[in-house]
Amino acid sequence: MHDVYENPLVKRYSSKEMSEIFSPDKKFRTWRELWIALAESEKELGLNITDEQINEMRKYKDDINYDVAENREKEIRHDVMSHVYSYGVQCPKAKPIIHLGATSCYVGDNTDLILMKEALAIIKYKLINVLSELKKFALKYKDTPTLSFTHLQPAQLSTVGKRACLWMQDLFMDLDLIEFELNNMKFLGVKGTTGTQASFMELFDGDDDKVKALDRMVTEKMGFKECFPVTGQTYPRKVDSRILDVLSQIAQSAYKFSNDIRILQSMKEIEEPFEKSQIGSSAMAYKRNPMRSERISSLSRFIIITAMNPAITASTQCFERTLDDSANKRITIPEAFMACDGILNLYMNVVDGLVVYEKVINQHILNELPFMATENILMEAVKRGGDRQELHERIRIHSMEAGKAVKVEGLPNDLIDRIINDDSFNIDKDEILSMLKPENFIGRSPKQVTEFIDQYIDPVLEKYKSQLGIEVEINV
Repeated sequence: MHDVYENPLVKRYSSKEMSEIFSPDKKFRTWRELWIALAESEKELGLNITDEQINEMRKYKDDINYDVAENREKEIRHDVMSHVYSYGVQCPKAKPIIHLGATSCYVGDNTDLILMKEALAIIKYKLINVLSELKKFALKYKDTPTLSFTHLQPAQLSTVGKRACLWMQDLFMDLDLIEFELNNMKFLGVKGTTGTQASFMELFDGDDDKVKALDRMVTEKMGFKECFPVTGQTYPRKVDSRILDVLSQIAQSAYKFSNDIRILQSMKEIEEPFEKSQIGSSAMAYKRNPMRSERISSLSRFIIITAMNPAITASTQCFERTLDDSANKRITIPEAFMACDGILNLYMNVVDGLVVYEKVINQHILNELPFMATENILMEAVKRGGDRQELHERIRIHSMEAGKAVKVEGLPNDLIDRIINDDSFNIDKDEILSMLKPENFIGRSPKQVTEFIDQYIDPVLEKYKSQLGIEVEINV
């Protein structure tokens, strides 16, 4: 169909596995799993539910009769009760006990938590693989000098690999947040209409222990360690806000990386992958635009903004619940996850194919190194008996003149020649040139790379080594 809107997150950016998590099939099959878990637990706790009824429900768990559910929803305007009805059509013997004692949020909210947990696991898996690719890149270029920038102006030297460690450290922090949320996610459980469990107290004739056991049993059957001890009708909407905050943090890290690459590509120092038949511009055939990095930036901005939605929703929920969250959640949660998935696919693809132009980088270094070397030259000249204040003034004058030659007249940087020809410094040309080796100005950059990887990145990669080696596909 080409005459209706298609979500580009599904069509162009997200992976199939992420899109499937938020598909109707996954959602409604999970509803049915929850109804089965509820019925099983209620039976185990003594309610009059038979194995025959439960087996009937299991038989049709994955066979969703969408036509019946959709026609029913047109009549009653309630999605959960439409699917209770359609499940009952398939399971006439189980019909009386499907959804017994529960409210809509039992399936809706618990399913949302299950899907977010599974989606976050995919994000974690891909983030770890991005770290693995960045590690390879950082180690390969740990000794390669490059200009550092502060205020987007040339500063002291670093190395290409050290800069990659800055990208890694951002993602390493994000991984901490993901692991925290995955380890601490709670289930809504079986709480009833306003969270009081009143309907279940009625079912179990006021047996407090059985109602608490039901909550615990369903939670465990659905793969969670614990449920919220108290809720209204829904799980706290702060959960959605926290989860999207994690996705926003990842987007911020990816945005920083993509901006760096875009600037470096404009300087012709590093380029993202560019395929043989790829067109960079419809008008300018020579161009090699950083379109994948730009897409990372674009999707990242979308997530950062989208993360505001659940924050506002959480802060405006009245008392035990309102329904202004529902339509919003249906859009923001899946789309934020699909965008984040697309970002990490792009991130892996870009890092895996980065091209480093070391000669260009070195030329940029040589254009700036004379200014950076003046402190070393000054110290050496003082050691030989020069007056620091006088020499500092001479360097200032020479630097201003050299800068003028570069900026105003477009000439090469001749600061070193000016210093060599100034007898005040008492240092010959060969001695000064020996100071101008870029590797003399990178500090501990190479060691910082290896130390960071050894102490922080490698333990993570070892812990998750069975998940390494993913291959991603970029659709466009």
